[in-house]
Amino acid sequence: MLFQSCAAQSKPQLIDAQQETVTKETFDYYLYFPEAYETSPEDKFPLLLFLHGGGESGDSLVAVKRNGPPKLIARGKQFPFLILAPQNPHKKKWWNTVALKQLLDTIVQNHRIDTNRIYLTGLSRGGGAAWEMAVQYPDTFAALAVVCGMTPLPYAAWIDKKMPIWVFHGEEDQSIPISESETMVARLLSMGYDVKFTRYPGVGHDSWIPAYNTEELYDWFIEQSRSETP
Repeated sequence: MLFQSCAAQSKPQLIDAQQETVTKETFDYYLYFPEAYETSPEDKFPLLLFLHGGGESGDSLVAVKRNGPPKLIARGKQFPFLILAPQNPHKKKWWNTVALKQLLDTIVQNHRIDTNRIYLTGLSRGGGAAWEMAVQYPDTFAALAVVCGMTPLPYAAWIDKKMPIWVFHGEEDQSIPISESETMVARLLSMGYDVKFTRYPGVGHDSWIPAYNTEELYDWFIEQSRSETP
């Protein structure tokens, strides 16, 4: 009887509440400046955001130079745009894309960046983060290049349809199968997106080696601008 009486008197309550949360992250990063940045002080320049793979995560920034544009820069290659290459401080966590966008915004605000020519690229875990950023921030980037990254297939339509995309993947990839890129590319093409797809026969997960050694990729980036995209 006592239990029944208490149960009858208790009523579920729905409470309205609000709490502001703050995302904090500490990024070490490299920032590359082309030679013309100093010699042409009145000009604004494009910027490429590069997101590394899981193997370069941690607290040793020099690891970011193992692959991609930072590796090429270390070998003496010159680029016509700034390159922002942050390090994911967490070895076993995904990139914090909200914090990445905050970092990117800060770099843009404090340097002479052409905001119509901000480019995005990433490999492996960084490739997945690049897809995610293209979904979350569709008005930011003028072009996207993804190398062997996992894809947000259900949200493909959220990506800016005016943004050109180039996807690279090795056909023998055992870590992130090429089917990830195949299905995403097929979905985007079916919706009328401008997508290029480069497949590497006989290449495994390290498809970033031939991809970032493709000189045409950087020429393709520099040709893209949000203000000029039809």
